Amino acid sequence: MSDGTLLLVALVLPFLGSLLAGFLPTHARNAAAVLAGSVSLVGVAIIVWLYAAVADDGPVRLWLAWLPMLGLDFTLRLDGLAWLFAILIFGIGALVVLYARYYMSPEDPVPRFFSFLLAFMGSMVGVVVSGNMVQLVFFWELTSLFSFLLIGYWHHTTAARDGARMALIVTASGGLCLLVGVLLLGRIVGSYDVDQILASGDLLRDSSLYVPALVLILLGAFTKSAQFPFHFWLPHAMAAPTPVSAYLHSATMVKAGIFLLMRLWPVMAGTDAWFYIVVPAGLITLLLGAFAAIFQQDLKGLLAYSTISHLGLITLLLGLGSPLAAVAAIFHTLNHAIFKASLFMAAGIIDHETGTRDLRKLSGLYRYMPFTATLAMVAAAAMAGVPLLNGFISKEMFFAEAVADHTGSLLDDSLPYWATLAGVFSVTYSLRFILGVFFGPPPVGLPHRPHEPAHWMRFPIELLVLICLLIGIVPGLTVGPVLATAVQGLLNATAPYYSLALWHGFTLPLLMSFIALAGGVVLYAALRRYLDSGIEGPPVLRELKGQRIFEKVLVTLSWQWARAAEAALGTRRLQPQMRIVVGLAVVAALAPFLAGGAVGTGTLPGTPVAPAFALLWAVGIACALSAAYQAKYHRFAALVLVGGSGLVTVITFIWLSAPDLAVTQLLVEIVTTVLLLLGLRWLPKRIENVYPNRPPLKVLIRRYADFTIACSLGGLMAFLSYCLMTRPLPESVSRFFVERAYSEGGGRNIVNVILVDFRGFDTMGEIVVLCLAALTVFALLRRFRPAPESIESPEQQRIQNAYDEAAPDRRPGDTATDDMLIPRLIMHWLFPVIAVLAVYLFMRGHDLPGGGFAAGITLSIAFVVQYMASGTRWVEDHLRVLPLRWMGLGLLTSAATGVGSWWFGYPFLTSHFQYVELPFIGKMPTASALLFDLGVFLLVVGATVLILIALAHQSLRSSRAAQAAEGGE
Repeated sequence: MSDGTLLLVALVLPFLGSLLAGFLPTHARNAAAVLAGSVSLVGVAIIVWLYAAVADDGPVRLWLAWLPMLGLDFTLRLDGLAWLFAILIFGIGALVVLYARYYMSPEDPVPRFFSFLLAFMGSMVGVVVSGNMVQLVFFWELTSLFSFLLIGYWHHTTAARDGARMALIVTASGGLCLLVGVLLLGRIVGSYDVDQILASGDLLRDSSLYVPALVLILLGAFTKSAQFPFHFWLPHAMAAPTPVSAYLHSATMVKAGIFLLMRLWPVMAGTDAWFYIVVPAGLITLLLGAFAAIFQQDLKGLLAYSTISHLGLITLLLGLGSPLAAVAAIFHTLNHAIFKASLFMAAGIIDHETGTRDLRKLSGLYRYMPFTATLAMVAAAAMAGVPLLNGFISKEMFFAEAVADHTGSLLDDSLPYWATLAGVFSVTYSLRFILGVFFGPPPVGLPHRPHEPAHWMRFPIELLVLICLLIGIVPGLTVGPVLATAVQGLLNATAPYYSLALWHGFTLPLLMSFIALAGGVVLYAALRRYLDSGIEGPPVLRELKGQRIFEKVLVTLSWQWARAAEAALGTRRLQPQMRIVVGLAVVAALAPFLAGGAVGTGTLPGTPVAPAFALLWAVGIACALSAAYQAKYHRFAALVLVGGSGLVTVITFIWLSAPDLAVTQLLVEIVTTVLLLLGLRWLPKRIENVYPNRPPLKVLIRRYADFTIACSLGGLMAFLSYCLMTRPLPESVSRFFVERAYSEGGGRNIVNVILVDFRGFDTMGEIVVLCLAALTVFALLRRFRPAPESIESPEQQRIQNAYDEAAPDRRPGDTATDDMLIPRLIMHWLFPVIAVLAVYLFMRGHDLPGGGFAAGITLSIAFVVQYMASGTRWVEDHLRVLPLRWMGLGLLTSAATGVGSWWFGYPFLTSHFQYVELPFIGKMPTASALLFDLGVFLLVVGATVLILIALAHQSLRSSRAAQAAEGGE
């Protein structure tokens, strides 16, 4: 197996594990943990195996064509920087899985937790190994989605729901900014490929779009990595289970923004705009997070604000723009992931064994859990930058860069003082963590008696703390090669000289370290009485909370502005809203024509209109106008007239030699008519006089406004079509498909070949939309309860009541239109006939009119007929139709067909055809697009039947609601 294939396995494996974990029983904690742990360890093994290739030969790449013409390809790229992040994601992920096995309660749905965790792990791996920037944005938004599910895992608590919502809104909004920035980046460079972007630094920095692209990309990075002013969401994510916090705050989620800054550092750093945006944001975040951490009363809150501070430190280093600062940023990213993961796990053990995280209740735990206390103290010392621990070395590198000269500005000259102050704060909150939790008098009134956890729950902390010691004592032997490889991946050039030695003599950075250590001790002693008073939050900043600003903005947008927009545009009637939509569509369609001066008729002569065809259209127009008129008085008659207009359209397609469109239109007309009939009986009554106080003239204008808009829009589309069809084209679009349909698509039915081959990607998007629409209809109607006035007539109520008495055991959705009027037996016999017709249409679709969509609608009609005969009970019991599975299988089949082309080195959804020799039949043309068409067929059937069941099940609810209203209930 090639290195690129191994990298693909490492990416796909967590998602497969997530899928398998989702199918495990609710309380299969051990099985889910073994599955998640196995996936993580295999990922670690693959990444470790690839290290030699990355270190010796450069980036490991895998390229699969997706949409080459748009510059969108599925590309994986593993260089030294991505390798470092990947090993952190898998390695710390494996430790978190082991820790979570003992932390999570057996009463929780643990398989669901591990399913979300693995999906999040795969999304993070996708971010760091993406070789295409648009692909990176896709995985970026997946991390926002799955972090939302992880933070809100305990969704029964308000804090979890609010924290998850806040994290999703902030990070997903930043993701949208990032997408626009990436599109601008592609516009400047001419490609979204990471290698080409990294090779275009001068072109990018000299572009007029550099600053807009920079600002948008930084917004994405700052929101994800909790940089000021977007830092407020991170402390509220503490409502997640501690394993989630340990994972999100150390190796994933918040490090995604850091990775993005590092990935684009070679081409976007080094400018004044970069320095004066990134450095102030990082500096404020560094100081604000460290200051706020000192005054937190929640143990996880203290660690959360310390995370914000350290993320600000890394961002500040990257903002300086020097290669040595970038080296320090990479090194501190690694160190922070190690000691912060161990600290969060220690905090989780304290919470798990004592029942609280409140620092006002915790003290003297060293005598109850000495091993855990010792491990936590070493990790906290590493966070404070104590010598002989990993945090000390990267902090020394940070101080060295703070005193170096970069731009000569006031901000640059003041950095040594701010850096020392941040070091003082970090020592202070580290001391508070150690002294406030593990020393002092024995705790009183704890929910549980403190004791040591199970050894395997403590093992991840032991391993991480050991790594802290090894890196701090022998950095050159332990982390030196890995750091060098990561630096090479970041700089993509000769790395600057840097030293990982423990002793560089008496230097200014060393003096700053001693000042920070001593100052932290003094500051903690000075604040001890204030901290012990139990006051929540830091002074001065206690009232200035980002959460309040966020909630104020949210209320303003979602409530005040939304209510104002609803008051201005909202109405109980659909027509005013449609006027706005149609009006905007007309303007958007006309703007390019008017701007380009392309509006006007061409020189080609028109085709004479046959009298029979004109008469046919006159009938269609009459049906359409009559339907609009009858909709005011009789909805059933309006529906019949709409069907008549649809049949005229069918005949028109036949007249114009478009049999595929005619077949599809006819089948769709049948299904939609039945579905609309099902919905008519529980639609609300029409409001006869919506505006009783309006003058008659205004009412008349309102009534004919829709007619005028419809005629204008139809006339405009007819005019634009006429303009296009009378213009000579240098090369007709249709000629392209006619010439290549058989030679490249293997089919003589050009329409079907276009749908499943040339425009297969569009078709796949359309069936996804159809799937989402069906699920939305089902979800809405499942919770919908029709009002009693939804029943149109007492006669329908009487028929339904009589049917209820005759068949009291039937299920919801069984209708009262049956034995006396419809020969059910004949309708049941029709099912195999219609099914055979569907198979016939499906098999002939690539060469003759038909195809997966038409076949799917045909089979749906068979189900509709069975429903009309015996109701949904018979359909569900006898036909065993499971629409959700049909839809899922259809999507998987279509996607698998597209992926299959990659095995042969072709772009996604590229089809192949050949003739095969079959016994007794002879040569028969076969095409891989047939499998894609099968997916379309399955999804169309599933979606239609799902909507049918959703609509049919409202019938009984509607009638019973009417009965309850009549009975005074």
